[in-house]
Amino acid sequence: MNVFAIGASKNIGYFAALRLLNQGATVTYLLRSVNTFDNNAEMLPFIKSGKAKLVHGDGLKPETIRDGWATAREAGNGKVDLVLFTLGGVPNFSLTRGLIFDPADLVTRSLLNTFSMMPAELRAPAEAQPRFVVITSMGITTAARKALPLAIKPLYGSMLSAPHDDKLGAERVIAHVRGLPWPADSPDQVKPQVLADGWQDTPGLPAEGEIRKVIIIRPALLSDGECRGDRESKKGKAPYRAMKDGVFGDGYRVSRKDVAHFIVCDVLSNWERWEGSGVTVAY
Repeated sequence: MNVFAIGASKNIGYFAALRLLNQGATVTYLLRSVNTFDNNAEMLPFIKSGKAKLVHGDGLKPETIRDGWATAREAGNGKVDLVLFTLGGVPNFSLTRGLIFDPADLVTRSLLNTFSMMPAELRAPAEAQPRFVVITSMGITTAARKALPLAIKPLYGSMLSAPHDDKLGAERVIAHVRGLPWPADSPDQVKPQVLADGWQDTPGLPAEGEIRKVIIIRPALLSDGECRGDRESKKGKAPYRAMKDGVFGDGYRVSRKDVAHFIVCDVLSNWERWEGSGVTVAY
């Protein structure tokens, strides 16, 4: 498998990409610092062998994403099997505004750039397109917030509002490239500081419905706990739950390592089951 990973220097993307490397995949990492893994004993063997390819780049700089696409294509003899998009910002905290992200559109704009810089050779025919796995979050729409467990609704309504505005923007971009409706009278309109008017005219952005193979992963509140999946799956049952296009009314959290386990061990091996959906993952 040949993978282009954006946002995989740490957290879910890191754990998922590392699993793929250990399965024999080649992974091209877009990194703001190519020295990120200099002292990482897990990564160094893959870097030395050439299975992990490091590209200096930034999701907010389209030309560097273009470089990442080019390196990934070269690694796969013109083919990219998977785009793993797990980018997230580093927040600052405000007592009055909760978690603040600067810029407010980091995830949305980076995803917009990723689609816009996608090489023509990977757009058509549709069978040549890579699969896209994109991380957003549980509870970012009005309906999804209503379904959340009562105990965490205040957190989603205040502290997490800024990052969720950004991730809602990312889902709006995905709806466009997949050709899914986003009614003008929907209560879930993306804020203009996340998606400005005219964003659909971004040069290079795929036409409505042009991109076929996308799965959105919407984790519950993320923790740094162990990967229960490696232990429990041996018993024939995953320790986490996954739901297509819905929200668990009793789902509170899940570890980053288990989300990575779900992506690699379930989503990629059962693509037809999950394709085109938004999948909530929680314990």
